[in-house]
Amino acid sequence: MSKSITQDMAYRQSLMKYGVSRASWKYNKSRSYIYFWKSRWDGRVASLPCQSRHPHNHPNQHTEAELKLIRDLRRRNPSLGMVELWHRLRLRGYTRRLESLFRVMCKLGLFPTAEKKKAYKPQPYEEMTYPGQRVQVDVKVVSRRCIADT
Repeated sequence: MSKSITQDMAYRQSLMKYGVSRASWKYNKSRSYIYFWKSRWDGRVASLPCQSRHPHNHPNQHTEAELKLIRDLRRRNPSLGMVELWHRLRLRGYTRRLESLFRVMCKLGLFPTAEKKKAYKPQPYEEMTYPGQRVQVDVKVVSRRCIADT
């Protein structure tokens, strides 16, 4: 986080000059908003920045033991399908759902990458050496009774 005082931090500092009721009336903010920032304020502007809402941990993320089990089983059986791999993992103590396994395998890059198709490159036509060399004639068979002249 930068050390500069942002506009928001200066605004929150100005809220602290007054009591809760007066600041609420003057700045048209709820009392709970002012109490929230007042509880964080320690007399310095540096105590008033917005803090990250990002969680510090994720209780349901895969453990290193599970990731190692997935990597090892995939390395030993590269041709197994997803469901069969998941079933074998379950026999070895893996307790998560198939969707979680798919998500983690994508994240770890354990799927073989499909080879990219070559871009279509049109072949050049054979050059004509004299006029009329390449002529296309369409032939249509018309029955005699459809011809008006006969």
